[in-house]
Amino acid sequence: MTATEQRRGRKIMMTPGELDEFLTSQRTCRVATVSAGGAPHVSALWFAWDGTSLWLYSVVRSRRWTQLRRDPRVAVVVDSGEEYDQLRGVELSGRVEFVGEAPRIGELCAELDTAETLFARKNFGLDEMPHDGRHAWVRLTPEKIVSWDFRKLGAPREQP
Repeated sequence: MTATEQRRGRKIMMTPGELDEFLTSQRTCRVATVSAGGAPHVSALWFAWDGTSLWLYSVVRSRRWTQLRRDPRVAVVVDSGEEYDQLRGVELSGRVEFVGEAPRIGELCAELDTAETLFARKNFGLDEMPHDGRHAWVRLTPEKIVSWDFRKLGAPREQP
């Protein structure tokens, strides 16, 4: 994993271990794609993190899927926290790769074994991935990672 050294905000950047724990424990991300006309499109999606790549399980008849097929560039944000001093998150960006058949019906694909096991356990509480013939896998091995954890700033100061 190659986390980008952040010029600003080094104090709040997550360590590789913190980043791994955060991405493993979170469920929902926001995926930003680009339309043919250049307009951004953001949608929420469940994901799995294997320590190196973010795995997205997308409906193949979605706008997101169509846009990624045309232009594989993507930015993904995973974040949490309600109060300012609790905010933390990660932005991962790069180009996606399509893995396995589309739509996924469960053909043997060793490359998907880990991702499907992680995803099924985290999101469905199952040991095997259920396939509905509507979704397929996209892998993002990030070219750039930016993270923040405002909890590292300490307790908020009271205003005079």
